[in-house]
Amino acid sequence: MGAAMNPPGMSEAKTPVNRRRGRLQLLLILLGVIGPMILATGMYKLQFWVPEGRSYHGELIGNGQTRADIGVPAQEDRWQLLVTAPKDCSVDCQQLVYLARQIQIGLGRDASRASHALAIAQPLNSDYATKLQREYPQLQRYSLDPPTYIKGAQSNDTPHLWIIDPHGNLVLRYDPTVKGKDLLNDLRHLLKLSNIG
Repeated sequence: MGAAMNPPGMSEAKTPVNRRRGRLQLLLILLGVIGPMILATGMYKLQFWVPEGRSYHGELIGNGQTRADIGVPAQEDRWQLLVTAPKDCSVDCQQLVYLARQIQIGLGRDASRASHALAIAQPLNSDYATKLQREYPQLQRYSLDPPTYIKGAQSNDTPHLWIIDPHGNLVLRYDPTVKGKDLLNDLRHLLKLSNIG
């Protein structure tokens, strides 16, 4: 009776087919999991199929540069709006410092997730230094190494405002013509997507 139900050689014939089918399923599962990661890495490294449209207003810094690469050795464990001035802090620099503070205030309940800072190569004039102490008590100040800044930022002596993540990575860069609303929207978007800082 048992022989009638399972003719000789029948189970042996099904085994190689089942093995091939199982291997094929395993291969498809691995391709489904690993394939997108390989594709995404290739897109990032080789810059192909990168969308032309963007939802941010500054210049995206996607090369892994950190604060130290632009001559600012300090570390902060929050998001930071950093104004850099490779010379003195003139009108454009002062406007960016004011904007950085306004953006932090504009974050509302997320204001504690960000800080604002100034990195300059030359000492501040006494009037502006007094104004900063009086009106910008939370502003952090750093020294800036001009040769490192010019090399790392690939910039001339124009002041810039940078958004820096809590790990010290440069994320976005803005020149003095940036609109406050655009900058605020960019930072809000980053904070919404981020679970750090």
